[in-house]
Amino acid sequence: MVTYGDGLADVNLKDLTSFHKSHGKIATLTAIQAPSRYGVLDMSNNGKVSSFREKVQAEWINGGFFVFNREIFHYLDPECILERAPMEKLASDGQLMAFRHEGFWIGMDTYREYEMLNQMWDSGQAIWKVW
Repeated sequence: MVTYGDGLADVNLKDLTSFHKSHGKIATLTAIQAPSRYGVLDMSNNGKVSSFREKVQAEWINGGFFVFNREIFHYLDPECILERAPMEKLASDGQLMAFRHEGFWIGMDTYREYEMLNQMWDSGQAIWKVW
């Protein structure tokens, strides 16, 4: 099991592991739908705005929680970036599956998120705390 370490989620690890074992592939990533931080504009080629949608759900993205079989090491080298060549090769080889997580997930990429997550923890509202 691997994580990037900058995301917090209430992923059910037993369900994630069971899903991984059930399909027999080398790799499973956790797919999430993070809400957009910004409103989305629908507009024509000439710039006329037809609608504005606030904080829409994104497409499924890599949530940064993985389960790998030992064969993963055949896809890695000291210079690789995990989400580039190894993931792309696993996908093209049909060896990458996605576990859909629809619960809480947030990446802590900014100071704003750091502050928000610390506030949640301090107030006892840490949704990711499942122990």
